[in-house]
Amino acid sequence: MKKSFSCFVLIFFLLNNASAQKVTGCGFKVPPRSLAKTNFNSVYEARDILNKMLDTINWKENFNIREQNGIRNAYATILNQKRWIIYDNDFLEDIDSYASTQWASISVLAHEMGHHYYNHVVSSSGSTPPKEIEADAFSGYVLSKLGASLQQSVAAMQAIGSDYASASHPAKADRMNAISRGWNAARGTGNTSTPPANPIPTTATVPNNPTPANTNPQSDPSWIALSIQSNKAETVLLSDDGKTYQQAQIPAGQPFVFKFEVYNYGWLRLKYYNGYRTFKLLHGKDYSILWNRRTSNWSLVEVPN
Repeated sequence: MKKSFSCFVLIFFLLNNASAQKVTGCGFKVPPRSLAKTNFNSVYEARDILNKMLDTINWKENFNIREQNGIRNAYATILNQKRWIIYDNDFLEDIDSYASTQWASISVLAHEMGHHYYNHVVSSSGSTPPKEIEADAFSGYVLSKLGASLQQSVAAMQAIGSDYASASHPAKADRMNAISRGWNAARGTGNTSTPPANPIPTTATVPNNPTPANTNPQSDPSWIALSIQSNKAETVLLSDDGKTYQQAQIPAGQPFVFKFEVYNYGWLRLKYYNGYRTFKLLHGKDYSILWNRRTSNWSLVEVPN
């Protein structure tokens, strides 16, 4: 069974002001019930909003939409080999009321659309910080294209985002930064209606990828420089979250300069005997991969400042 990206499924409780406050699987605090009525009085209004999103990015729809009241949730999933966005009408209205803007619920739907856009729902790994960051950036991009201000685009996250990270989701500050980067990317792309193929990388930024404006990775001390003691290029594995790894090629005789996108640290995996050995890498540090002739394995040392 494939896992859904349920960003609002209730899974645990936190004490808040002496009462239990519900928190979702993707790290959102569930807002209290409100008598206010906003956009989502019917599935047709939600469909109209999603269609506007699709038009702004020139993307042909590949999902269906269903209203399911009482679930206190909104999520992207696959049911019977079809893609769906399923939402609770009352839940989205409560988010709007709590965040004091109708853009809040729109950003939630945009986030779920992002999971479909990047094919997150076809994975069996469920929610992970890089996937949530990527969907957050997509939400910021789409809302910017729809005309929302930056403050309106981050309103839902600011109001109901979890302050602390977990194994499945980043902390509120990281997610608001991702939404902001997506929003700024839309403003910086002129009249184009197509979002970047990957507006916020979920793994290390490789040298061939564009770097931020006015940034020189070679001289920026916050970036990581990884070099290897070898007479040929070697392939290693890098990860933002310690779960999903991407291959990266370290050239011989020159550093591989990159940043991890989710946190200010990440993981390097090297072959070791019959398996792998994992090392934690920190931003602002440089490292060298060395060959240990006694154990016939690769090892890692930090390069002194």
